[in-house]
Amino acid sequence: MVKVDNLVKNYGDFHLNISMEIPDGTVTGIVGKNGAGKSTTIKAILGLIKPDGGHVTINGKETSKLTGAEKASLGVALSDSGFSSYLYVKDIICILRKMYKTFDEEFFRNRCISQGLPFDKKIKDFSTGMRAKLRVLVALSHKADLLIMDEPTAGLDIEARNDILDMLRQYLSENDDRSILLTSHISSDLESLCDNIYLIHDGRIILHEDTDIILSDYAILKVNEETYEVLDKSHILSTKKENFGYACFTSEKQFYVDNYPGIVIENGKIDDLILMMTGGK
Repeated sequence: MVKVDNLVKNYGDFHLNISMEIPDGTVTGIVGKNGAGKSTTIKAILGLIKPDGGHVTINGKETSKLTGAEKASLGVALSDSGFSSYLYVKDIICILRKMYKTFDEEFFRNRCISQGLPFDKKIKDFSTGMRAKLRVLVALSHKADLLIMDEPTAGLDIEARNDILDMLRQYLSENDDRSILLTSHISSDLESLCDNIYLIHDGRIILHEDTDIILSDYAILKVNEETYEVLDKSHILSTKKENFGYACFTSEKQFYVDNYPGIVIENGKIDDLILMMTGGK
C-alpha cells in the first residue's frame, strides 16, 4: 500500500498539501487541471523531489529509505522522461538486464514485436505512440507490484491509447495484488480502468470517490431561474450560471429524479466532475 500523509511541497506561490492512499489490488486515478499538483504528487511519491513536510510510505516504509530491491518493485512511466532518443530497443534490453534481476526479456521482446516496436530503429525515429508504448513496456517488463504512471496516453490516437490500456489490464489480470496509480486528462481512460478517483485542485484534494459511484450517482441538473430558486440545494456540490439558468452538480442523482421529475438530469462523468468542482461555486 502507498500512503501519503499530510504531504507538503511549496514552489513559490504554489502549495501542495494532500493525504491519500493506494491500497493493494486497486487502480487509482488522480485528476485535475494543469498545475493542480498531479505531477508534483507523483514525483513526491517516487522520491524525485523532497517534501517540505509530511510522510510518504510504500508498504509501511518511507520512500527515502527504500532499498534498491524495493525500488525495483515499482514500475514507472513519466511523460517527461525516458531513455536517450539515440538508443535502439536492443540497447534498452541490455540496460534492463543490468538494472533489474526480475527483467523478463522474453516478455519484453514479444511485446515489442506485437506492438510494432522495431529493435533496429533509433527511438528518435519512433512515433509519439511508439514512444509511449515503449515507456509502458519498460515499466511492465520487470514484474513490478506497483505501477506509477503520469499521463501514459497523452497525445495518442485512440488505437494507441487502447493498446496501452489493454497492456495495463493484462498486467492487472496476472496478479490480484498489483496496483496502479496514474494521472490522465482523458476521462474515458480513467472511467474504464480506475477503481477510484482523487480530484486535486490548487494543491488540495477536494474530492475522493469510487469511479462506479461517480458514474452512477453523480449528475448535472439543468434548471431555469425559477426552478433554481425553489430547488432543494442540500445535495448540490457546485453550481454554475448558464444562459438557460443554472447547471448544478450533485452526488445524489436519485434524490432529484424522485423529487423533481420535470427537470433535465444528465449523468455525471469525470470531465463534469473536474469542470464543475473546480469552476463552479
